[in-house]
Amino acid sequence: MKFTLIVCTYQRPGPLLTLLKSVSKQTLFPNQILIIDGSKNDETRKELEGYSIKNLEYFKVEEDNRGLTKQRNFGIERVVTSSEIVCFLDDDIVITPTYFQNLLDTYQKFPDALAVGGYIKNEVEWRKDKEVIKFDDFEYDGFTRKLGSRHLLRKKLGLQPDVPPGYMPKFSNGYAIGFLPPTGKNYKVESFMGGVASYRKDLFNKIKFSSYFEGYGLYEDMDFCLRASKLGQLYVNTAAQLYHYHNESGRPNQFKYGKMVIRNGWYVWRVKYPSPGLKSKIKWHATAFLLTLVRFSNVLNTSQRKKAFTESLGRVIGWWSLLINKPV
Repeated sequence: MKFTLIVCTYQRPGPLLTLLKSVSKQTLFPNQILIIDGSKNDETRKELEGYSIKNLEYFKVEEDNRGLTKQRNFGIERVVTSSEIVCFLDDDIVITPTYFQNLLDTYQKFPDALAVGGYIKNEVEWRKDKEVIKFDDFEYDGFTRKLGSRHLLRKKLGLQPDVPPGYMPKFSNGYAIGFLPPTGKNYKVESFMGGVASYRKDLFNKIKFSSYFEGYGLYEDMDFCLRASKLGQLYVNTAAQLYHYHNESGRPNQFKYGKMVIRNGWYVWRVKYPSPGLKSKIKWHATAFLLTLVRFSNVLNTSQRKKAFTESLGRVIGWWSLLINKPV
């Protein structure tokens, strides 16, 4: 299967070059690599001029096409007609040598696959065949991991997700893909991270990345996946592994991020459930309140107090803004 890799980047020349070096070591190489650069300087272009990798095409976009969703749609318009699959990677990713080979193998094994996500291997510590499952453990398919403090608190209060990882409960706030274990299996899901994603190219004849999301675009990947899942089956291949290094450059300030968590979270919830019931509404707001309190507590128990406070304030402002100006 011929495929295109699209990397949307912003102010990260070093991490982008590290990603491309891992792409060059792939057992299955992209037929086209599109770098869509929204940087406000020329450092990324200069970095790429000193590095050679085949099939690469570089595009520098201006303000009207800057921002994750706009850059992705810009890249899709430039995919060659011969490509069957379009892959996306964030610019702070490093992929293992068989990443693309395993990813595309899912499309061969499952003809109904409309989209396939990869698997981040450096963020969670899993244990296999643990005999005793404790209250603060999460067990799935023979593997066990510890619940983070937020999920543990939600479990104590009866607000934990009631659906498998990769699916959205009726009150939103489900288990992320990081709650799928490294079994090497393919799992059915309805959403995955957009920075480790692939889609059949024909899908983009039906839907595009939403113009609602601007700039950093938190949860734009979930929005797209939820709409795509209404058209076909999505999978995550836990054998298509990579490393995510969460580079801080190019991210919004913590206040804006906090507002996005609430407002964009509400938006994608209503994409999946346009008319949730009263119980689901109560649980959504209870979860938002709980997680905001947890973030506020980080002002006291972490060294990054200013970030915790400004993000928490952003969450509060975003929450109250829903009363007068809901996202549409």
